[in-house]
Amino acid sequence: MNSTMLRVTNRIIERSRDTRAAYLARINQAKTDTVHRAQLACGNLAHGFAACQADDKASLKSMLRNNIAIITSYNDMLSA
Repeated sequence: MNSTMLRVTNRIIERSRDTRAAYLARINQAKTDTVHRAQLACGNLAHGFAACQADDKASLKSMLRNNIAIITSYNDMLSA
């Protein structure tokens, strides 16, 4: 690897060590958290399931597996 690229990469790794460790700890904690979909309104669940494939829908309905969603303001524009 180019020596400049290696130095920059190592600086980034070192600079982000603490925040990355905190992030990984939150991710590991999230793996053990239970699913809370039952707290969502039926309309929210229906919209969430609508775009999924059949096997994903079955997995979501089981309420046993967590999933991750990236929500942006674009979603608000679509719902408006």
